[in-house]
Amino acid sequence: MVDAFAEAGVRRLHAADYRRTRWKNDGGWTTELACDPPADTDGGLGAFRWRISIAEIECDGPFSTFPGIDRDLVLLAGNGMELDIDEASPLRMDRRLQAVRFAGEQAVQCRLLAGPTRDLNVMVRRGEVSAEVAARPLTGSMLLFREPGVCWFVHVLAGHATLQMDGTSIEATLNDSLILEPTAAHARGVLTGAGELVLVKLIDNASGSKPL
Repeated sequence: MVDAFAEAGVRRLHAADYRRTRWKNDGGWTTELACDPPADTDGGLGAFRWRISIAEIECDGPFSTFPGIDRDLVLLAGNGMELDIDEASPLRMDRRLQAVRFAGEQAVQCRLLAGPTRDLNVMVRRGEVSAEVAARPLTGSMLLFREPGVCWFVHVLAGHATLQMDGTSIEATLNDSLILEPTAAHARGVLTGAGELVLVKLIDNASGSKPL
C-alpha cells in the first residue's frame, strides 16, 4: 500500500534515509531527518525553507547562528543543558521533551549539565513558514488534518505508529518519520499505536492556514 501513499503525498523515512554529519568544531553530530528543499539540491544549507534534525551535543560551546530563522529545540535524551540566550537569565533544560523557542540570530551559549545530550531541532525561515512542535505520547488514536499549505512531519521516538488514510495504512517504528505533504483539498489521517511521537505542523505563511 506504500505506492498509494506516495501518490497521496505521504513519505516514510527510515534511519538509512537520514544524513549524519560531524560538526566543523568537532563538538557533536547532526542527523538531518528532512529538509525543504533537500540540502543536496537547494544550492546550500542556507537556502532551506524548513529543516528538521537531531543534534548530539558532546561538549559546551556556542550554537551556530542562522539569521532569519526561527528555531524550536526539544530535549530528547541526556541530563540536559543550560542555555544563555543573548542577555537573558540562563535557561535550564533538564526535563526530557522540554522545549524552547528562539531566533536563529540570537547568541546562544550551551553548557552541558552532565554528559552529552540528544535534541530535536526544527528550523523554519521566518516570514515564509511557521512551525508548531509537540512531543507527546501516542495512546489510542489521533487525527492529523491535511489541508493546502500545511505539511505534517511525524517522528517516532518510541514504540510504533500506524497512519490510516483513504482505506490504506502505513506503519512507522522506532526512529522512522512520516511526511504528509500539503493537499489540494481538506483530508484527514488517523494515527494509531503506542509510544511517543514528535509532531511538527509546518505552515506555508502564504497559504492563509492557521497555526494549531
